Amino acid sequence: MSGRPELLFPLFARLETLDGVGPKIAQNLTQSGVETPRDVLFGLPYAVVDRRRRNTIQGVDLPTTLTVEVTVGVHRPSRNKGGAYRIHVEDAQTEFQLVFFHARGDYLKKMLPEGARRIISGKLELFDGMAQMVHPDHILPIESAGDIPEFEPVYHLTQGVTQKVAFKATRSALSRAPALDEWIDPAQVGQQEWPSWIDAITAAHGPNGADDVSAHAPARQRLAYDELFAHQVTLALARQRERKARGIVSIGTGRLQSKVLQNLPYTPTVAQMRAIDEISADMASDARMNRLLQGDVGAGKTLVAFMALLVAVEAGGQGVMMAPTEILARQHLEGLRPLAEQAGIVLEILTGRDKGAERRAKLAALQQGNIHILVGTHAVFQSDVEFNALRLAIVDEQHRFGVRQRMELSEKGQGADVLVMTATPIPRSLALAQYGDMDVSVLDEKPPGRKPIKTAIVSTDRMEEVVSHLRRAIDEGRQCYWVCPLVDESEVSDLTAAEERFKRLRALLGEDVVGLVHGQMPAAEKDAAMKTFQEGHTKVLVATTVIEVGVNVPNASIMVIERAEIFGLAQLHQLRGRVGRGEADSTCLLMYQAPLSDGGRKRLEVLRETEDGFRISETDLQMRGAGDLIGTAQSGLPKFRIADLERQAGLMAIAQSDARNLLGKDPKLTTKRGKAVRVLLWLMKQDEAIRLLSVG
Repeated sequence: MSGRPELLFPLFARLETLDGVGPKIAQNLTQSGVETPRDVLFGLPYAVVDRRRRNTIQGVDLPTTLTVEVTVGVHRPSRNKGGAYRIHVEDAQTEFQLVFFHARGDYLKKMLPEGARRIISGKLELFDGMAQMVHPDHILPIESAGDIPEFEPVYHLTQGVTQKVAFKATRSALSRAPALDEWIDPAQVGQQEWPSWIDAITAAHGPNGADDVSAHAPARQRLAYDELFAHQVTLALARQRERKARGIVSIGTGRLQSKVLQNLPYTPTVAQMRAIDEISADMASDARMNRLLQGDVGAGKTLVAFMALLVAVEAGGQGVMMAPTEILARQHLEGLRPLAEQAGIVLEILTGRDKGAERRAKLAALQQGNIHILVGTHAVFQSDVEFNALRLAIVDEQHRFGVRQRMELSEKGQGADVLVMTATPIPRSLALAQYGDMDVSVLDEKPPGRKPIKTAIVSTDRMEEVVSHLRRAIDEGRQCYWVCPLVDESEVSDLTAAEERFKRLRALLGEDVVGLVHGQMPAAEKDAAMKTFQEGHTKVLVATTVIEVGVNVPNASIMVIERAEIFGLAQLHQLRGRVGRGEADSTCLLMYQAPLSDGGRKRLEVLRETEDGFRISETDLQMRGAGDLIGTAQSGLPKFRIADLERQAGLMAIAQSDARNLLGKDPKLTTKRGKAVRVLLWLMKQDEAIRLLSVG
């Protein structure tokens, strides 16, 4: 794909080429990430000011911004330096004052000579019963009235850039925006009645009222779609390249799978069976599988994963399942062991702890194909780990794992299929933004026999009650998690909060009853503390959020979360999922510090009402926005300038299917529409896509 199309050169020129932008302003803009006229165009206004002309201010509700023609009256300079300089003015029906501070009288006399007629526009307020306008935004002679737009767009500003500069720069950038060929599917444009790109960008910068700056205005929808579509084309190109890499055809015989299914104490859910079918079909094709298995806490991902591993074994190969930590790897081992015994196959674990002769023996068995399924941490990446015939790699908890590691893993088995599992229910629009290159299977029903968890909201003032409730539960042989909040970014204070709570609970419940685990501990100590709790020696585990992922202690039936109001909803949902795994009825206590904000109360109530992780994450998205929701750990989310994933979520799914269909018909983007899409990719700075096209 040869360089940037000439058509776009003006939009990628230097900022100084725009009207009213000198070196100083250009520097201020660059610091805020605006580097070219193209970036100026994508900074859309967020509000609009009605500056239509009125003939009088009489009867207007104040304060408000308005534009009116006046006759200039007497000037009253200030008595003291820097005080208020007032000018009396009259419109067609009434009078008011213009007020200036730090004013230069000679300048004002020239601008507003007594007796002259002027157009004034600015914010009018009532002060001591008198209407006044402080520092009008516009003061113009009658003949220049046309310079004030009827509706003036309001822009987000950077230091050193005023609204006037922003307005002038955007008009200048608009004047060089070219008409571009349509890259959106014509049927989609027709159905939505969207304007062309050039009309949309012009309309977005020239709003005629508040409706035009909302996310639902057709011009905004269209521009948001362009951005999402460019992103999805990039992901689809990456996916096309991945799939082209020859996969391995793995066709299961069903021999081992049927043994396991016959011995299950329950019937798999429809969602589980559907996911197993989707994965088996992918494994049977010669394109490499790249699938995401998304299932809420307790939705039964382990069974689905194991069935997929059995397809690999039935087809004469091996499978590997990787977890981010040793604790989780051991837990997978425990979960898979009974299933492996039913199937009569060899299951082994490999972690950083394996040393010397034992490690060598495992590696030899793996290389000879005597180990069918390996569970491990990223230790399985080391170069001396060789499989006999790796057909499937399963990765648990995606966000600890980048695209690069996925690639590395599949290199272990030339073209091995990859299945990624995540227990974080992500709203569909975000899942598509983040994993758009993958195919997604969703487990959206709970297997039978999972007990509901009772969730209560309690104020921290009732700490005594909570502790005595705990004491009773411990006497009955139950266990409890007590989660302390991350108070702020500094690990230190976060640590003291957990340590203080640990000391207080030990004093109240007994020395050997309470354990502690937090992010600052060395890994071995953390594992030890978790193990003591797992084995039931400690009854209460005080923890910072390190416990949220995956840990399974069936006897733990109480979860106390302190300062629940400062956690994200998705995180609270994950934490709550740590209980309710055994026979006992489970409770989750969300403790908040009064007073609760409306938002805080609403978030906690959603948790009390539902255990559906997808519903919870959708609410979270509406309340907090996409950036917060995914959090820094999952910063796989692209930054969109125009598209708003909360309000325009529906567009993402359309963009994905459109991008995939287009590449299906035109894999090298050589048709007329394909060429228009290439221009879009340059316009949207999708360098990754451009690279994939030029090498592809």
